[in-house]
Amino acid sequence: MSEEPIVGSGEDPPYVPDFDISKPTIARVYDAILGGKDNFAADREGAATFMKYVPSSREAALDNRDGLNKGVTYMAKQGIDQFLDIGAGLPTNQNTHQVAQAVNPDAKVVYVDNDPIVLAHGRALLARNESTLIATADLRDPSSILNHPDVQKMIDFDRPVGLMIVGLMMHFHPDEQPGVWIRSLVDACPSGSYFLCTDFIDEGYAEQKAIERASLESLGNGWIRTPEQIEAHFQGLPLIPPGMDYISRWFPEEPDREVPAVEDLEPHQRIMAGGIGYKE
Repeated sequence: MSEEPIVGSGEDPPYVPDFDISKPTIARVYDAILGGKDNFAADREGAATFMKYVPSSREAALDNRDGLNKGVTYMAKQGIDQFLDIGAGLPTNQNTHQVAQAVNPDAKVVYVDNDPIVLAHGRALLARNESTLIATADLRDPSSILNHPDVQKMIDFDRPVGLMIVGLMMHFHPDEQPGVWIRSLVDACPSGSYFLCTDFIDEGYAEQKAIERASLESLGNGWIRTPEQIEAHFQGLPLIPPGMDYISRWFPEEPDREVPAVEDLEPHQRIMAGGIGYKE
């Protein structure tokens, strides 16, 4: 696998962590796909599986990151100055706090992830940023997020919040009823809040079936969803124009922008879709 230049660094971190490194995790496989160094052999094997079925997996991952950038920029320009980023993953280029604080230097961000290595590396990165914290909690247990002391310290739920679940929902099967978890989080946010979400989309294209196969084979989870199923994530919140769309066609700051036809997109551009809901 080391011959793939974009799949990880090829070397394990020089320490023995107190968690299981024999199984890949979402955050570390994503890191390996992007060519990061905070991953282990199992994660690099998982990344290689993605590359096998979807050679442009890195570009698809970058599309998802582009959706985060667009969404955070939009919310920050609407006056949102506190963000709750769930399933944040390992630090990479243009993280939520960097995007938000480029618009408003006083913006506060709490990252949430259930991978211990994310906590360790995130805290090291953010040691000097007093407006940003990272917490270990799990979307499956919304109370573990809402009641986390770092979340309570940084996020004022009496004021509008930028709630984010980016590149995570595909890892939950519909039978788990993840909408119940989202509803708990949306209910905790006051009027004027926004909810940014991205997911794997299913409109019958081969690359969409391929990303699902790669994800299921490497991680044991990762399902594509129809546009209607993705829109259901927003729990009935009205969507900011242009609504939910492929990330490469989605421009919340320019809803009337001319965009390419779906059939004219590159294969990797037909994998991720996203949108922003507004709580009135």
